[in-house]
Amino acid sequence: MTDELARDIVADVVVVGAGPAGAATAYHLASLGVEVAVLDKATFPRDKICGDGLTPAAVHELVLMGMDTTGWTRNRGLTVIGGGHTVQMEWPDQKSLPGYGMTRARMSLDEELIRHGVARGARLYEGHMVTGAIQDVDGRVTGVTARVGRGASAHNVTARAKLVVEAGGVSARLATSMGLRANDRRPMGVAARTYFRSPRSNEEWMESHLELWSGEPGRSDLLPGYGWVFPMGDGTVNVGLGSVASTAHATALPYRQVFAEWTSHLPEEWGFTPENQVGPLRSAALPMSFNRKPHYVEGLVVVGDAGGMVSPFNGEGIAPALKAGRLAAAAIAQGLSRTTQAGLDRAMSAYPEQLRDEYGGYYSLGRIFVRLIENPKIMHLCTRYGLPIPRLMTLVHKLLSDGFERSGGDFDDRLITTLAKAVPKA
Repeated sequence: MTDELARDIVADVVVVGAGPAGAATAYHLASLGVEVAVLDKATFPRDKICGDGLTPAAVHELVLMGMDTTGWTRNRGLTVIGGGHTVQMEWPDQKSLPGYGMTRARMSLDEELIRHGVARGARLYEGHMVTGAIQDVDGRVTGVTARVGRGASAHNVTARAKLVVEAGGVSARLATSMGLRANDRRPMGVAARTYFRSPRSNEEWMESHLELWSGEPGRSDLLPGYGWVFPMGDGTVNVGLGSVASTAHATALPYRQVFAEWTSHLPEEWGFTPENQVGPLRSAALPMSFNRKPHYVEGLVVVGDAGGMVSPFNGEGIAPALKAGRLAAAAIAQGLSRTTQAGLDRAMSAYPEQLRDEYGGYYSLGRIFVRLIENPKIMHLCTRYGLPIPRLMTLVHKLLSDGFERSGGDFDDRLITTLAKAVPKA
């Protein structure tokens, strides 16, 4: 249900933002019988800057949500290009993860996710721009204020709840207004993408180019970044590039210039030309490694990009956003069953603890990884000498895609989990 005329909203939980994190939180809450209202400033469908890739970890969460993915584009794995080598690596079929990934344009994905939650019982309020938090005398968050409409017809509404979920993306305006500032010492990525009509649209592999050159490949300067080609299965491909820095002061890369140079040196038959381009090249920031914490405080729950949950290994934010929504919903349902505020907070403490257990050590390893590969010369050496070693790449593939088993598994899984436990948690 969409209600754009409501003056006052009351629910057990108010979710701010209807992207993957907010939609997953709303779906799981509604499935648990919790009354949940979702406010989003946009009207669906709406687009988001993204590579549109769904790793097996994301597919795992979609399965748990009961999403109907009939007709979505599946892929077998990842083709990695760099250092003069081309290597294809299939997604490993494991006890906890399927052996395939997907692509789905965010224009479709986000609406399908939130409508799925609405079908489960969540209430969606589109065109509601959240303007601030409502707090009680002790500073506890008890709701939000929002602006609906524009011009003379615009009006203010209040949305009150026992808990508020901040799922507002990288800007995290609500959390920021509450004093939860981003940690500038955590990695920050930037990605830019567009679409091209291309004969490669129906290929079975996602593709990653680990080297970006300022001009002709191998005969120009290496730049700090990577490129991707993700087949969408609808006649187009998502083509983009990204860079990552070990701090919030992300690499100042001239994206339009680099993108034009990179695509101009790709095979002509791929069709990555201005006349085949669909939509402009657009960019967005990628907040990584839990750069905003705590993820629960005084009635405010933080999920997804708002909590800096993008992986520093591969720039993926959808899988951790979906999982965070599921974990948050479980903690919220337990918290709302308690009879005291202290009991609610105690139950809610499980949520950040689960996030730390799931991602804390892994993201700390990612910070080390970023410090290494932000130097393009080191990236070049790694790709030149690492890609030809199949045994090494099997391990690296699991590490970079968050495709390892947290419990049990083979030698590679146990090695990654041991390393993740050996470092301080992010």
